[in-house]
Amino acid sequence: AHQDLPFEKLVEVIQPERDTSRNPLFQVSFQLSNVSNSAGDASREGEEVAVVAYESQPEVEQGVAKFDLGVNIWESERGLRVQIDYRTDLFDDASIALLLKHFEMLLVGITQDPYLRISLLPVMTSEEQHKILVEWNETAIDYPRHSSLPALFESQVERTPAGVAIVCEGEQLTYAELNERANRLAHYLRRLGVGPEVPVGICMERSIDLVIGILGILKAGGAYLPLDPEYPAQRLSYMILDAEVSVLLTEQRLAEILPVHPARVVCLDAEWESINKESADNLEHSALAENPAYVIYTSGSTGRPKGVVVTHKAVARTVCNTNYIEFEPNDRVAQVSNSSFDAATFEIWGALLHGATLVVIPKEATLLPSHFAGQIRELAVSVMFLTTALFNQVASEVPEAFKTLRYLLFGGEAADPRSVLEVLKSERPATLLNVYGPTESTTFASWYPVENLSADSSILPIGRPLGNTQIYLLDKQLRPVPVGVRGELYIGGDGLARGYLKSPVLTATRFIPNPFSSRAGERLYRTGDEARFLPTGEIEFLGRSDEQVKIRGYRIELGEIETHLWQHKGVRDAVVLAREGEAGEKLLVAYVVRDEGTGIGGMELRRMLSERLPEYMVPTSFVMLEELPLTANGKVDRRALPEPSQVMPEEEKDFASPRSPVEELIADIFASVLHLNSVGVNDNFFELGGHSLLATQIISRIRETFKVELPLRALFANPTVAGLAAAVEAELKSEAEPQAPAISRVSREQYRARLSSAGLLEVPEALKSSMQVSKS
Repeated sequence: AHQDLPFEKLVEVIQPERDTSRNPLFQVSFQLSNVSNSAGDASREGEEVAVVAYESQPEVEQGVAKFDLGVNIWESERGLRVQIDYRTDLFDDASIALLLKHFEMLLVGITQDPYLRISLLPVMTSEEQHKILVEWNETAIDYPRHSSLPALFESQVERTPAGVAIVCEGEQLTYAELNERANRLAHYLRRLGVGPEVPVGICMERSIDLVIGILGILKAGGAYLPLDPEYPAQRLSYMILDAEVSVLLTEQRLAEILPVHPARVVCLDAEWESINKESADNLEHSALAENPAYVIYTSGSTGRPKGVVVTHKAVARTVCNTNYIEFEPNDRVAQVSNSSFDAATFEIWGALLHGATLVVIPKEATLLPSHFAGQIRELAVSVMFLTTALFNQVASEVPEAFKTLRYLLFGGEAADPRSVLEVLKSERPATLLNVYGPTESTTFASWYPVENLSADSSILPIGRPLGNTQIYLLDKQLRPVPVGVRGELYIGGDGLARGYLKSPVLTATRFIPNPFSSRAGERLYRTGDEARFLPTGEIEFLGRSDEQVKIRGYRIELGEIETHLWQHKGVRDAVVLAREGEAGEKLLVAYVVRDEGTGIGGMELRRMLSERLPEYMVPTSFVMLEELPLTANGKVDRRALPEPSQVMPEEEKDFASPRSPVEELIADIFASVLHLNSVGVNDNFFELGGHSLLATQIISRIRETFKVELPLRALFANPTVAGLAAAVEAELKSEAEPQAPAISRVSREQYRARLSSAGLLEVPEALKSSMQVSKS
C-alpha cells in the first residue's frame, strides 16, 4: 500500500540517527525482478497486462555501492541471474563468492523440500561441512591420558632428581626434595581420611609451601580446592561448606582470619614437625586419570559461585605433548597467578611435569610494570602467562619487558591490538600467543601465534583448537554455521571438566552430548561465547550471548552482583553493566534505584559488596537513578543507561576539598584514574573502586608529576589524597638535591588534567619550573 512513498519522506518521518558511514534506514538491499515474460501466464479475463521480458541485463560498473550489500536478482531464459554490489572495506571477493555459493545451496535445498522451514535448510556443501567439522578439528596427539598427575611428577623426579623444581624469594627445592616433602604431607593427609573424590581446601598465597600442599593433596588421592586469602569471609565460608571440605591446609597467620568452619585445619608452618615424622617414600597411587585433581569456584548467575571439577586427565591434556607450546627442562616458568585462577594449572604443571623450574613471583612484584620487568630479567624467566589486563598494562609502559622470554602467553578477555602492537614494535619475545579458554575446558581451548599485526587491526583471533580439543560454532539447532557466520562456541575433547560440583542439572545444561562424535560419552561444553570462523580456519571471538563478562581475566556473572545488591534493604532495583574506560579497560558500573525514604549511597553499597564478593567483582562506580529505563516490552533498556560521567555525583557529607597544590594534583590523578568528577582529600582510593592494577597507574603518574619514587606500598599505607600527599611532600623534603622551590597554586581553569598516550598527566607550563618536572 505504501510502495510509492518517496524515500526522502520516509527518512523525514522516521528521523533515524545519522551516520555518514552507512545508509540511515537499512544496509542490505535484496531486489527480485520476477515479472513473467509470458502474457498467457499472467493474464486474467478483463485485465490488461504489461509484459516485460528480462532476457539479459547489462553488467554496469557503478563504482560506488549504494549499500553495504546489494543483491539484485532477475529471471532470464537461462534461469536466475544475480548481481551483487558490496562495500570493499567490509567484504572481499572470497567472502562474496562464498555467500553466493551458500545462496545457491539454499535454493537447491528449497527445490528438494519446499515445505521445510528455511531455518532448517542447508547452506553448506558437504565438503565445507567436512572441513569445519573434521579437518579443522584434527588435533589428536598422543599424550599420557591414563596417568595421574602424581605419577607423571614422580616419573619426572626419577629423570631429574637434582634439578631445581621451584624457586621463591631466594629459597629453592630440587625435584627430589619437593617430592619428599610432598610425600610426607600426603602420608599425613591419608591418616586424616584424604583419598579419591575428597576435596581438600588450601588457603595460601603463592609460595613453595603452596606447591608442596597441592602435591601432597594429590599424592594422597584428594582434589585441591584453592581458597584465595583475599576473598571475603562470607564467600570462603560458602565454598568450604558447599564442597564439604573436611581438611583445610593453610598457615597460622591465615587460619586466624578464616571464617568459622567445620574442617580440620592443618597449618603447614606450625605442624611441619609432626608432618616430618611421616615417610618420605612415594605412596601407592589411589587416584586415577578420571578422578578430580582440583575444584575451582567461578561466578554464578544465581548469586552463588559454582565449583568446576577438573580431572587429572584434563590437566595432562593441557600441558603434556600439546601443539601450542614445547616445555624444555631448562625453562624457567613464572608463577604469576594465584591458585584460585586456573592459569596456575598451566604454570605449575607445565613446569613440574617437564623438569623445568617453577619461579614463584610474589604479587607485589607484578604490580609495578617497571619492577615486574626487572623481575622477569633478573629471575631469567623464559615462559610466562599473563592476563590480558596485566599484559596491556606492562606493554603500555615497558613494552620491551618481554624480550628475554621464549614464550609469552596472554588471555582471559578480548585482547587490545594496540598493546600487542607495542610489544611487536619493541623487542618482542620469541613466541607470542593469544590463548582462550574457560575454566570448564581446563585453562586453554585455543591458541593463536601473533606474528604480525597491522596498525589498523581491531580484533585479534583466538586461533585454533589445542591438541585433543575440538571447537564447533553452532546455531540454535546445534548445526554448524558457515565460515564468516556468527555462532555459539562449543568445546569438546579431553580438556573438558567433569562438570559442576553437586549440580547435576546445571552440568547437564552446559555439558551436552556431542552430536558430531561416534564415541560413546563424548560431550560438548556450551560456552555462551560467540565467534566466527575466518576463511583460514582460525576463530574470531565476537562477544557473549548473555550478560557474563571478563574483568582482569576473571569470569563474572553480572547476575551474581545484582543478586547481592537486591538483598540490601534500601535497594528497590539494580542493574550492573561492564563499560569500557578511557584506556579501553573494562569497568563494572552498578545502577541502583533506592527504596523511598532511604539514603544509601555508593560507599555503603561498596562496603556491603566487599564483605561478600571478591575485589574484582565490586563495581567501580555506583549510579543512583530514580527509575531504570525500560523498553517497550517492559525489560530494562541497558543501552539507555547513562555513562557514570554523565550523572552528577551526590554531594558527600564529609567531602573535603584539596588544601594545597600537591593535594589538588593528587586528587586530580585519583579522579582521572577512577573516572570520577571529583575526589575529596579524605576519600579512600580502594573504597572509591580502586584496585591493584589501577594503583600502579597512581604511582606511575605521581612519579611523572612530582619526580619522586614512591613504592607501591605507600598507596596501600596511605590510600587517601591527604595521606598520599603527605608521603609525597616528605619524599620531596628528603631529596639530597637542593630544595625544590615551593609549589604555587594553579587554578583548575589553567590546569586541565588529561591522559597522554602513556596514561600520564600532562603538567602545565606554570608548574614545570617550580616542580622540576618535564612534560611526559
